[in-house]
Amino acid sequence: MLDLVVGTITTGLLWSLLAVGVFITFRVLDVADLTVEGTFPMGAAISAILITSGMNPILSILIAGIGGMAAGAVTGWIHTKLKIPALLAGILTMIALYSINLHIMGKANVSLLRMDTIYTIIGSVLHTPNMWSAAIVGVIVAVVVCLLLFWFFGTEIGTALRATGVNPQMIRAQGVNTDNMIVLGLLISNGFVGMSGALIGQFQGFADVGMGIGTIVIGLASVIIGEVVFGTKSFVRSLIAVVLGSIVYRIVIAAVLYMGMPPNDLKLFTAILVAIALSLPTLKAKWLAR
Repeated sequence: MLDLVVGTITTGLLWSLLAVGVFITFRVLDVADLTVEGTFPMGAAISAILITSGMNPILSILIAGIGGMAAGAVTGWIHTKLKIPALLAGILTMIALYSINLHIMGKANVSLLRMDTIYTIIGSVLHTPNMWSAAIVGVIVAVVVCLLLFWFFGTEIGTALRATGVNPQMIRAQGVNTDNMIVLGLLISNGFVGMSGALIGQFQGFADVGMGIGTIVIGLASVIIGEVVFGTKSFVRSLIAVVLGSIVYRIVIAAVLYMGMPPNDLKLFTAILVAIALSLPTLKAKWLAR
C-alpha cells in the first residue's frame, strides 16, 4: 500500500510539469493549445534517443525542453503571423509533430530498459529504489518550476505576458507587442511539456509515438481540479494548486482503478471529470440564483 501511495504521488508530481504548461496557455494566455499532444511525446522521443546514444539522461531532459520550446514557437508563429486561429494552429503543429517524432525515433517505440535514467542516477547516489528516486526528482522539479515561474511572472516581461491574456487591447496601448508575448507564452508552455514528456518517458522506461493522446485533457483535469479544490486567490496559490491538482487527479485515477474500473474507460472517465469540473461555476451560479 505504501508503494502504491508513493507511486501515485510521484506520478502526479512528474505529470505536474505538463499541467503547469497547460496552465500557462489555458489560464495565463487564455489560449487553447493542442500542441502539447505532439510536444509531450516529442520530449520523450528526444530524451529516449539521446539516452540510447549514450548521452547523460539529465542533459537529455533539457534538450527535450528545447525541442518543446521550438514546437511552441512554431505554433505561435503560425497563429500570430499567418493569422490562423490558435486552436487550429495547435492542431496543425500537433499533426506535423507525429511525423517528426517518428523521424526522431526511427520507429514507433524506443525502449529504455536496462538503460541509465535520471532515476537510476539519483538512486545510485542516494542508494534508494527507483520509485523513491522518482519521488525525490518530482518534488525537486515541482518546487523549482513553481519558484521559477513565480519569479518570472513578477518581472516586467512576465507581467506583460499575463496582461496579454487578460486584456490585450490595454497592454497594446502600453506599447507591448502582444504577438511576441503569445509566442513567448507558447514557447515556455511547450518547453515544460517537452521536459515532462522526457521525465515520464524515463519513468515508464519507453517512448512511444502515441503516448501524447489525451495529454491535453489530463493537463486540463489537473488545472481545473486544483482550482476547484485549492482555490485561486493569488498567482502563487494558482501555481501550487496546479501541482496539487495533478496529484489529486492521479489519486482519483488510482482509486477508480482500485475499485475495478476497466483501464480502457480511463479516457472516458477523465473527459467526464473535466466536463463536470468546468461546469461547476455555472452550476453553482444557477444554484445560488435559485
